[in-house]
Amino acid sequence: MLVPYLTGGISENWTDYLREYARNGADAIEIGLPFSDPILDGPTIQDASDRALRRGVTVRSVLDEVAAVDVGIPLIAMTYYNLVISRPSFCAELAAAGISGLIVPDVPIDEAAPLAAAAEAAGVELTLLAAPATPTDRLAEIVGRSRGFVYAVSVMGTTGTEFAASGGRLATEVRRLTDRPVLLAFGISTHEHAVAAAESADGVVIGATLMRRILDGESPEQLGAVLAGFRKALDA
Repeated sequence: MLVPYLTGGISENWTDYLREYARNGADAIEIGLPFSDPILDGPTIQDASDRALRRGVTVRSVLDEVAAVDVGIPLIAMTYYNLVISRPSFCAELAAAGISGLIVPDVPIDEAAPLAAAAEAAGVELTLLAAPATPTDRLAEIVGRSRGFVYAVSVMGTTGTEFAASGGRLATEVRRLTDRPVLLAFGISTHEHAVAAAESADGVVIGATLMRRILDGESPEQLGAVLAGFRKALDA
């Protein structure tokens, strides 16, 4: 699986990036809902979130624009717990916009039950994160409670950090615990990284390296071509 990340509302034409990703080999797209304190995100995605917020972007505006687009592949929202708990109907709003998955990286697993119940009721799959330092017993719990797929973090740190071999070891361990797809994320910035990650995982998430190009002004068509390169490398 190839899953690009896109910050919602990053530009006026941001949904054109969704279309280009879908046309150029994405199996799903992760949409970041901008938040003022994205603790798990590195400088690039923090910059993207800040830019979107300066444009006046809100959760509602992103979801309204998503609802107007049909890209034909699953869309997964990623955001932070403060945004989620501030909107009692959050999961229902996602579903109404056509979003079928949710990642909330800062929700403690011990506190995830109410959110998991709300997501299930809305038909949204709540995906949980596994990290290299996660104890084995806690890893089994995360894997058992995650829906859709398991999001394996290649390194301890923020998005945009360098891809590490520890991610491959984590993906291998997670795959022993579940039949759900395991996606490897954080630091996958080159074709070589993606191919190496896919040796142990079922797919990869490409985030900061794409967002850097968008921040630098590259067009949806240019980003589509970049993603097509990752698709070709993974399919080789």
